[in-house]
Amino acid sequence: MSNSLVFIFLLSDIIAIGVGIFAGKYIFQKSFDQKEKEAQERAAEILRNAESAAENIKKDRILEAKEKYLRLKSEFEEDANKKRVILQTNEQKLKQREQSLNQTIESNKRRENELETLKTNLNQQLETATKRREEAEKSLHQQVAQLEKIANLTADQAREQLIDALKAEADTRAGSYVKSAMEEARLTATKEAKKIVIETIQRTAAEHAIENCVSVFNIENDDIKGKIIGREGRNIRALEAATGVEIIVDDTPEAIVISGFDPVRREIARLSLHRLVQDGRIHPARIEEVVAKTRKNIDDEIVEIGERTVIDMGIHGLHPELVKMIGRMRFRSSYGQNLLQHSREVAKLCATMASELGLNTKLAKRAGLLHDIGKVWPEESDLPHAILGMELAKKYKENPEVCNAIGAHHDEIEMTSILSPIIQVCDAISGSRPGARREMMESYIQRLRDLENMALSFEGVEKCYAIQAGRELRVIIDADNVSDEKAGMLSFDISQKIEKEMQYPGQIKITVIREMRSVAYAR
Repeated sequence: MSNSLVFIFLLSDIIAIGVGIFAGKYIFQKSFDQKEKEAQERAAEILRNAESAAENIKKDRILEAKEKYLRLKSEFEEDANKKRVILQTNEQKLKQREQSLNQTIESNKRRENELETLKTNLNQQLETATKRREEAEKSLHQQVAQLEKIANLTADQAREQLIDALKAEADTRAGSYVKSAMEEARLTATKEAKKIVIETIQRTAAEHAIENCVSVFNIENDDIKGKIIGREGRNIRALEAATGVEIIVDDTPEAIVISGFDPVRREIARLSLHRLVQDGRIHPARIEEVVAKTRKNIDDEIVEIGERTVIDMGIHGLHPELVKMIGRMRFRSSYGQNLLQHSREVAKLCATMASELGLNTKLAKRAGLLHDIGKVWPEESDLPHAILGMELAKKYKENPEVCNAIGAHHDEIEMTSILSPIIQVCDAISGSRPGARREMMESYIQRLRDLENMALSFEGVEKCYAIQAGRELRVIIDADNVSDEKAGMLSFDISQKIEKEMQYPGQIKITVIREMRSVAYAR
C-alpha cells in the first residue's frame, strides 16, 4: 500500500515536470517567432528606406550631372564665341595691314620714280657745276699768278703772312678779353661772396657762452664734506676711480670742485655726488653702484639729446649710431666751445649759405651737423678727426658729398663738391667769432711761436711756418745740407719732439719741404 502511494506521487511529479517543460518550450517558441517576425519587418523597412534614399541620391547625381553639363556647355560656347570674335578681329586687322602694305608699295614705287628723276637732274646739275668750277679754278690760277708777279710773293707765303697777322691780332684780343673777364669775375665773386657770408652771419643767432674744465658741486653745509671724503679718503678715491675725474675738496665753503677734461665724466661725477648726498649712504660699494646707474642714465640721455637734435634740425634717416654720437657732442667742447652748439650753428649757417647759392639746403645742413663727428668717437684712433668722421659717415651710408665735406673741411683731402668749401667756411665762421672759444689771442700766438721755434731748433731747418690755426707745420730745409732720406727722418723727429714737449688739441701735420734750385748765368 505504501509502495503504491510512493509510486503514484513520483508519477504525478514526473507528469507535472513534463507538463512544465512542454509549457515553457511552447512559450519560448512563441516569443522567438514573434521576435523573428519583428526583425523581418524591421529589415524590410530598412531595405525600403535604403532603396528610397538610393533613389533620391541617384536623382540628385543626375541633376548635378545635368547642371555641370549645361554649365560646361555654356562656358564652351562662350569661349568659342570669344575666340570667334578674336579671329574675326585678326582677320580684319590682316586685311587692313594688307591694304596698308599695298598702299606703301605703290607709294614706294612712286618715290622711286621721283628719285630717278631727281637723280637725273642732279647729274645734269653736277656736270654743269663741275664745268663752272673748272672755269673758276682756271680764272683763279690766272689771278693768283698775276698777284704773285705784282707782290713778288707766292700764294703760300702770302697765306702764311696773313695767318700770322690774324693769329697775333686774335691773341691780343683774346688776352685782353680774358683779362677783363677775369677781373670782372674776381670783383663780382668777391662782392657776392662777402654779401652771402654777411647775410648768413646776420641771419644766424649764436650763443656766446663757453664751457670750463671744472664743475662746482654745491652742498648745504661743510659737514657733508667729511662723509664724502670718508675714512682716510677712501670714498674720494673710490669716486675718482669710478668716474675718472679729480675731486677737489678744499676750504671753499659749501662747494666741491670736480675737475676733468671730459664733460661726460664730470657730469656723471656731479650727478653721482648729488644722489649720494641725498641718499646719505656714502661708502665705496654704494659709490660704484650709484656711478653705474648714473652712467646708464647719461647714456640714455645722450641718445635722447641726439634724437631731439635731429628732429629740431629737420634731419631724417640718420643711422642710430650717428644719432648717439650727436648726443655725445653735448658733453664735448673744443677750446671751451660746446661741440653740439658749434655743430648746430654750422648746420644753420650751411643751410642759409646753400639757400643763397641755390644748393640743396637739407644736404648742407646734414653735412654741417656731422662735420665734427670724428671728435666724439669713443675709441682711440691715429686719424685726424675730419678723416675719422668721413670714414664713419661712409660706414653708415651717408651721401658721398656729405662724406667729402666732412673729410675736407680741414683740407686733409681734396674737395670734390661745392658743398665742401661751404662747410669749411661755416666752420671757420662759427669757431672764429668773438667769444666762441676760450683761448686768448696772446696764448694762441705764443703757442704758434713755440711750435715754429721748436722746428727751427733742428739742424738744417731754414724757415718754418705754422698754418691752419696750428694744425699744420710747414718746414723748409736747406737742400745742400739735408738729403731726401734725412728730410723724412727730420719730419718724424719734429713730430716726436712736439708730442713730448707741447700740449695741443687734435693733431698737427708736419710737412718738410726740400727744394733744389740750380742757377747759372750766360755772359
